[in-house]
Amino acid sequence: MKPTAFANERGASLVEILVSVAIIAIVFAAFLSALSTASFGVAVVNERVTAENIARAQLEHVQKTDFIAATDYYTPAAIPHTGYSAVISVTTIITDLQLITVTVYHNGPVFTIADYKAKAKR
Repeated sequence: MKPTAFANERGASLVEILVSVAIIAIVFAAFLSALSTASFGVAVVNERVTAENIARAQLEHVQKTDFIAATDYYTPAAIPHTGYSAVISVTTIITDLQLITVTVYHNGPVFTIADYKAKAKR
């Protein structure tokens, strides 16, 4: 006697299996692409945040030093991050006022910040 519970059911055809494998492969490829894009985005954000922190530290270093009435005289403080460098440029606005610009590089310019420095009245 044949079992009647599965008498009308058939197995999956080869075409159905190939279609399901193709759908799974497409979903997996999309997932890997999204993961790669997200990983790249995190690396870019990490680079920019590090550069911003370095630039702010350099600007603070310049703000704490004495006022010198010359251009390009401020030397950057030590940078603890490998591969990063900072360039400090000075533009004299008037005799006792300077525009200090700090640009941080890491495989090209990453972040720039500017602020003013005034000669203290004594």
